[in-house]
Amino acid sequence: MMSALIQCEDVWKIYRVGDVEVQALRGLSVTIQQGEFVAIMGSSGSGKSTLMNILGCLDQPTKGRYRLNGIEVGNLKPDQLAGIRNQQIGFVFQSFNLIPRTSALENAQLPLFYRGLSLKEQRAQATAALGRVGLQGREHHYPTQLSGGQQQRVAIARALVTLPSLLLADEPTGNLDTQSSQEIMKILETLNRDEGITIILVTHEINIAAYASREIMIKDGQVLSDRVTKARPTPSPVEA
Repeated sequence: MMSALIQCEDVWKIYRVGDVEVQALRGLSVTIQQGEFVAIMGSSGSGKSTLMNILGCLDQPTKGRYRLNGIEVGNLKPDQLAGIRNQQIGFVFQSFNLIPRTSALENAQLPLFYRGLSLKEQRAQATAALGRVGLQGREHHYPTQLSGGQQQRVAIARALVTLPSLLLADEPTGNLDTQSSQEIMKILETLNRDEGITIILVTHEINIAAYASREIMIKDGQVLSDRVTKARPTPSPVEA
């Protein structure tokens, strides 16, 4: 049985720009279970990026409660939030955010530098992560030697290398052509189906959101609709 990984209760995020108060999130409540694949959609200014930042512990609610894996994170200190991000969350962004003069292997192992692992262990885990996204043999290629789709695979491997329970993907196909977009989404779909990784995807593209099994529409900082779009696939049994 799935358990609640994310619980947002009456979450508000209020910014002040001079004398103006901007309510980016307005009493938003949502629960996401471990193992779900959720697409968050909404127009520009809807609050979906603000919500993603809070879910990723990059920001904190002004009011309300946010629990991740049962931990109340709303009042944690910056170093505690950094620890949660490093231990539990993987991030994939539209712009890849790879270090240009660093190989695919070195980019993928970057999050492990903060774990106190030996260089040998870091390289072994990064190599395995690259293998999971189909980049065997490309470990020593630099970003300029890789296609956009391959660069995004490196970014996914970097997100996976710490074995997170939650993967946040913010417009991961925004800079890719149609074929590369499909390949990236199939990788995310496989990670969710076969490995049970919870994936939250922010996108404005309906065809990309269709890979998820649940769609949450955000408007004016609130949940406009929340619907299951298809049954969550059952992982294939592992042979003894």
